[in-house]
Amino acid sequence: MKNLFVKTSKPYDVKIGAGEINNLADYIKQVKNCNKIAIITDDVVGGLYGKKIKDILCDYDVCYHEFLHGEGHKTMDTVSSLLEFLAQNKLTRSDLVVALGGGIAGDVAGFVSASFLRGIDFVQIPTTLLSMVDSSVGGKTGVNLSCGKNLAGAFHQPCLVVCDPDFLATLPDEEFKNGLGEVIKYGCISDKNLFDLLATQDVHANLEEVIYTCIKIKADFVEQDEFDKGERQKLNFGHTLGHAVEKVTDFKIPHGQAVGVGMKLICQWAENQNLTAKGCADKIDGMLAKYNMVRDVNCDKKLLWQTVTNDKKLKGKQIDLVLIKDIADCILYRTNIDDLTK
Repeated sequence: MKNLFVKTSKPYDVKIGAGEINNLADYIKQVKNCNKIAIITDDVVGGLYGKKIKDILCDYDVCYHEFLHGEGHKTMDTVSSLLEFLAQNKLTRSDLVVALGGGIAGDVAGFVSASFLRGIDFVQIPTTLLSMVDSSVGGKTGVNLSCGKNLAGAFHQPCLVVCDPDFLATLPDEEFKNGLGEVIKYGCISDKNLFDLLATQDVHANLEEVIYTCIKIKADFVEQDEFDKGERQKLNFGHTLGHAVEKVTDFKIPHGQAVGVGMKLICQWAENQNLTAKGCADKIDGMLAKYNMVRDVNCDKKLLWQTVTNDKKLKGKQIDLVLIKDIADCILYRTNIDDLTK
């Protein structure tokens, strides 16, 4: 087992290791004195692991709620029903929410936890590669609105994250590739050794090391800039265009793979502007090809940039783009949105 201590305004541990979920009750006792726990998950993860988690937490008064899986249910309607669920079960500020599942479950349950009674503690139990390496750490929670992704949300750090790679045994291959988009991102923005490992070795043979490395990189950015005012924005490499890819394809291309396409496209644009070293887009494309991931999107590229105008990172007519000068050399670049759509 590896442990990472995330030093945010509310510090917490990330437990990483196969079989660590079996220690969940003991870990909760170390961070929270509570009687009641609300488990929030989706119907797919609930069918696989709901009973197991309830059994592990059998010493607590447990209430349990599943919502329908998928990006289409990452909405304020789902948040509203979950808030009612917590109220009906009479949770108090001394109680605890456990978010069980992938990034959507973690984002929704985290936002609900931030909102209920103006904030109660929650634990993240990520069950996908994407949520393990990215969304379970850092305290960003939220849901989508009709105009775009994650436009309603809150910063709300978990009090504990338990990251058990054994969950990935039931993860479909397409969902694993979804997580790889974020893994590749970490190599691009911060760690050439990670990028080279992904390019030359089998990620499955190095899974625990890769997960630990990605979480460590994210924790470092979060500790420098918890509320996303500057340095942490580099974690959005590939996301500005990635979110646009998701939207124009009606989410048929899932988040992580859309980020992969977004990284390639932003590098192509930046190479044309002499902001990124020539060949970076090709290196990313080669990585996407190696793992049989989505490599492009069949739409007018101007439409993608027009969709970017609804991105929450927009500042008036300007936007801060996350670019790489080269692999593992990341910068923020402010530009006028009109220059992108010409």
